[in-house]
Amino acid sequence: MKFYEFTLIIDSQIENSGRMEDALFEAGCDDATLSFRKGTAYLDFDREAEGLEAAIISAIQQVENTGLNLWVKRVEPSDLVTSAEIARRLARSRQSIQQLISGDRGEGDFPLPIAGITAKTMLWSWYEVTEWFLNNGKLKDSSVFENAAVVKQINESLESRKNDMYIKNINRITKLLKKRKRELH
Repeated sequence: MKFYEFTLIIDSQIENSGRMEDALFEAGCDDATLSFRKGTAYLDFDREAEGLEAAIISAIQQVENTGLNLWVKRVEPSDLVTSAEIARRLARSRQSIQQLISGDRGEGDFPLPIAGITAKTMLWSWYEVTEWFLNNGKLKDSSVFENAAVVKQINESLESRKNDMYIKNINRITKLLKKRKRELH
């Protein structure tokens, strides 16, 4: 068993944080701290479990079984990262990350940003970045990549459960893209 730190962002209309705090504690979230930032509730966990996935899933189940109509919106740390956040998470200098991004160091095949290419701040997928570091022998602890994959998969699952129309549209678009790819080949 190992301890895992993560944050659950809560979708809630509850104004009384005392009532929410009591319900969360009774549901088993005694290893979390309830906080609010700009009206958004979140729980910082330090949970002991067999693995990160088990820790997060059990926390989500407890939050959503409080009887207070609480829903977990997403898990942090986020998959979206800036170059500065990449450097911080990997304990590397910002300059070394910038050199990898620009191709001044390495093979020049650093993952492309997934957002912000026309904005001041570009964003990368933490999952893609850790996969690249692992595949290039620059990540000694493979659990960093494995945990990035877990958080990304859980967040995608949380996002997809919002509504059936969202899932239907994803399936429709995926079929169109596959059809277009077959037509090109």
